[in-house]
Amino acid sequence: MSSGFVHLHVHSDYSVLDGACKTKELLDRCEKYGMEACALTDHGNLFGAVEFYQMAKARGIKPIIGCELYVAPGDLTDTRQKYLGKTSNHFLMLCENVTGYHNLCKLSSKGYLEGFYYKPRVDDALLAKHSEGLIATTSCLAGRVPQAILQDDMDLAVKQLERYIEIFGKDNFLVELMHHGIEEQEKVDPALRQLAEDYDLMVIATNDCHYIDKADAEAHEALLCVQTGTTLEDEKRFRFSTQEFYFRTEEEMREAFKSCPEAVDNTLKVAARCNLEIPLGESLIPAYYPDGGYVDGATPLTYLTDLVTEGLKVRYGETPDQVYLDRAEFELGIIERMKFVDYFLVVWDLIRFANQEGIPVGPGRGSGAGSIVAYTLYITNIDPMKYNLLFERFLNPERVSMPDFDIDFCYNRREEMIAYTYEKYGRENVSQIITFGRMLAKNVIRNVGRVLGMSYGDVDHIAKLVPDELKIKLKDAEEKVEELRLLIAEDPQVNKLWRLAKRLEGTIGNCGTHAAGVVICDHDLTDHVALYKASNSDTVATQVEMKCVEEVGLLKMDFLGLRTLTVVHEAVRLIKEGRGVEIDIDNISCDDNTTYELLRSGQTTGVFQLESSGMRDLAKRIGLQSLEEVSALVALFRPGPMQFIDKYIEGKYNPASIEYDHPLTKPILEETYGIAVYQEQVMQLVQACAGFSLGQADIVRRAMGKKKKDLLDQQKKKFVESCAPNGIDKALAGVIWDKIETFAGYGFNKSHSVAYAFVAYQTAYLKANYPVEFMCALLTSESGNLDKVA
Repeated sequence: MSSGFVHLHVHSDYSVLDGACKTKELLDRCEKYGMEACALTDHGNLFGAVEFYQMAKARGIKPIIGCELYVAPGDLTDTRQKYLGKTSNHFLMLCENVTGYHNLCKLSSKGYLEGFYYKPRVDDALLAKHSEGLIATTSCLAGRVPQAILQDDMDLAVKQLERYIEIFGKDNFLVELMHHGIEEQEKVDPALRQLAEDYDLMVIATNDCHYIDKADAEAHEALLCVQTGTTLEDEKRFRFSTQEFYFRTEEEMREAFKSCPEAVDNTLKVAARCNLEIPLGESLIPAYYPDGGYVDGATPLTYLTDLVTEGLKVRYGETPDQVYLDRAEFELGIIERMKFVDYFLVVWDLIRFANQEGIPVGPGRGSGAGSIVAYTLYITNIDPMKYNLLFERFLNPERVSMPDFDIDFCYNRREEMIAYTYEKYGRENVSQIITFGRMLAKNVIRNVGRVLGMSYGDVDHIAKLVPDELKIKLKDAEEKVEELRLLIAEDPQVNKLWRLAKRLEGTIGNCGTHAAGVVICDHDLTDHVALYKASNSDTVATQVEMKCVEEVGLLKMDFLGLRTLTVVHEAVRLIKEGRGVEIDIDNISCDDNTTYELLRSGQTTGVFQLESSGMRDLAKRIGLQSLEEVSALVALFRPGPMQFIDKYIEGKYNPASIEYDHPLTKPILEETYGIAVYQEQVMQLVQACAGFSLGQADIVRRAMGKKKKDLLDQQKKKFVESCAPNGIDKALAGVIWDKIETFAGYGFNKSHSVAYAFVAYQTAYLKANYPVEFMCALLTSESGNLDKVA
């Protein structure tokens, strides 16, 4: 049955350390209660908007996106003025449409970037400027109109009401009623209803939800104590006065509002008016313009083509072989067809600036190293033709998705790259990306233990009983550790700690900034997402996490600060200054015997990726002799493929042990001694045996990696049938498919692996040939003081 009530005032855990509702729990409860719509109205922010929108849509629940803003008494920059003793008041807003969503993004952004004073505040002037498409309400007791009523100042209440009617219009300014058993609400409610009648305004019933069930009130109190740094025993701590701030049923709301049933009915009318469709999946790559603009009829495509043509000559000689020209032409055709020309130009420009300013840049990481266009533009420094890297692993014309270059910069100079991006595209068009720190197993135990006033030693002991396993849940820890079970069963205080911790586990505890992600646009980012700035930082970030940034369609790039680059280039500088030897470290030959002797010795302290005891041991066992073997080492030393290490080594030293299921597989697997180490090999096997295009093969690889059974069954049938023309019968095709599927489960990205193998080789080369300068550079990077190292 459909519910006759819609919650229009709901705080999730994105109301950080104030709301305790997780998005999934909210939607689970909507389904249980038959509620076909639900609003999300977190305090001052739109952190959860895109996630909530997508998850609700997927369940057939209408998402109503809103926000409970904070409004400053006067001008938002005035920190002295107060309204009835308050530095800000609550103001609930709901999006009717996409215009309202854009306006709400701008309002929330202004609150953080311009009006922050304890809270992210806006003012009436901003509300008037960005009112279109938004429904506003009198909000909770902290709203301006209720506050005036509480102070027995009806003239002021009327003045504020009339001001908001003037801004939003009678149809879009609603009177919000709440019944939580609070004395102040009993005083405010009749006056609000009278004002609604006098001004012909719609009344709505809300419940200001902060947690899911009534029984969660205690856990929510603990959450508030985490926020305020107090304990549950503190009589003066901030608390909610009743336990009624939960996700009520329609029946409970009708009972609470039996004297005003239309307030409940009207929530359906409001929900019917809110029809926001957030634009997702757009291609918002910024248009690139060279300094001075395009001249002589040039276009982005001709500009890119000219750059690639010149780059081919630099990389492969004045008259490059046709194979390189053909590969570049093929890639440029796909780049144009997929409308990524500007993307490549944007990235090229960033690398050009770094090289111009002497900022060390890595050779590339990730699948982008498979592009000859990227290689000729010096975006990457690994020859994809030499190492048989596949462009289709990076850009697949048969599966449109945003490309993604992850670029390593010198750790000490990463900020210069971000500053250039601001300068080039405009500060309002560039942002970093928010992250949300969640209170996971050990952390939530420590937080709740402090709130309960338990001793540090006792809480520390309990936290350390939780196994050190990635993403372990408290319920799993309880099942695995007998001592934990006994403590929970026998000690009432530990039992309470555990109960509250389990309820708060996974709740958002803080906001941070992604270590690498940067969003670039050629117009105001708030046309698409809201922006955030912490009170103690100048860093501007999106209000949604990286996955949601990508879903919106914004260009996200990873500017990774890699300390190894700093070490490498500092060592090169020291060598030049001390010995007069100039080394082009980005173009060194990869066949230096002294370097491989060092790698085989296991004396690889300071060598990128090869410092751990396991890596050192494996380097000796393999007997590293080439960059290809270093790349395989990087790919093999991970939990999945580790099982094939012995077979790889046996294949190297005993070639007779290598078996190929079919001659077609030999050219693909002989580089890695008969086993598939890389995702690219999986794609090539599918292509060689069944004649799939590399684009189709990449789709198969992804399906295998994600274990999409229905799709895999279809693809397996097609694979087996397509193998027949190549002399592979059904039985053998089935065997090959099963092996390919196994490989796909652990296969590593070869483009990434080769790039990182090159960085490992660079550091090993310097250590092997110039050990004093290398160690000085290494120690300097750790201490930050060259004089001290010297």
